[in-house]
Amino acid sequence: MRTEVLLVAGPDDCGVAEEVWRAWHGSVLVRHDLRGLADGVVRRWVDAEVETVELAHGCVSCTLRLDLVPLLERIGGRAVVALDPALDLEHVCLALDEAGIAVAGVVAVVDARTWLADATGDETMAERGLAAADTDERTVAQVVVGQAEFADAVVVDGTADPVLDAVLDRLNPLAPRRARSGLDVAELLAAVPADARRGRVDDGFDPLVCGRPPLGSAHGVCVVRVAESRPFHPMRLHLAFDCLLEDVVRVKGRVWVVSRPEAALWVESAGGGLVVHDLGPWPAPGDRAQEVFAITTTPAAAERVAGALRAALVTDEELALADELEFVDPFAEWCDEAESC
Repeated sequence: MRTEVLLVAGPDDCGVAEEVWRAWHGSVLVRHDLRGLADGVVRRWVDAEVETVELAHGCVSCTLRLDLVPLLERIGGRAVVALDPALDLEHVCLALDEAGIAVAGVVAVVDARTWLADATGDETMAERGLAAADTDERTVAQVVVGQAEFADAVVVDGTADPVLDAVLDRLNPLAPRRARSGLDVAELLAAVPADARRGRVDDGFDPLVCGRPPLGSAHGVCVVRVAESRPFHPMRLHLAFDCLLEDVVRVKGRVWVVSRPEAALWVESAGGGLVVHDLGPWPAPGDRAQEVFAITTTPAAAERVAGALRAALVTDEELALADELEFVDPFAEWCDEAESC
């Protein structure tokens, strides 16, 4: 029997994972507690049975490779996996795909009382006691925004407000969203569209947004899209990043910097956390262009983001002299040092 899993991410003290388990007939419930990971110790539950697992190396990738994936392969059927906050959702999906384990869907739990503050804040996972390792520099915003954006279905615990609804409408327009109170799991899973991602991880050249989010503003929440055919000035773009970190829920985009014409850079931020990846060469010279998408919580932030990005484009004069000018390029050192590059 082929192994098939449903992943539940986000705070789950409201019992969503258990409800998914009960509704998905024939499944087992798996969860990990990684708080002892630094000492090489992981606690694991399979249904009601708890076991302590000792790992030779206390790291998240070891937990995936040496425990979670082999466990799911042994189960050989349906499993609901309640993810520990230290486990990165996309990395889990990549590991499962490599092992030939199908992801039937991803359910994200959003805490209506804290999500917006978390999504626009700069607190790190380490500061909250949730870091995966000493080198884990993720912010809480990067985690909670990533979960809600990647999910096939969203459960909102608590009373959602119009601003939260407006953000989620734009962050993940395809995912059906239901309140935790009175949740009908079977109905929620049935509402997931046939073309949902179901664990598929995009590469940097896929569409920036799945579905058709509302582009107009609502309750102060705005969508910014900057699409230009001329490159960015590297230093001005680097300085413009400061404008992406306040009253901004999500920024993602492919950018072209005049000092490195063949390289496509990926820029992604959530709250106060920002990452830049080198995607490698553009698929074709005609694909080389700017496309940046942002969700802000105020119209002022939307204007600031759009203005800063457009001001960072090269001028006509700079573009004409691009082959002769020597641009200071902060991205060269950034991408050389970045683990993701």
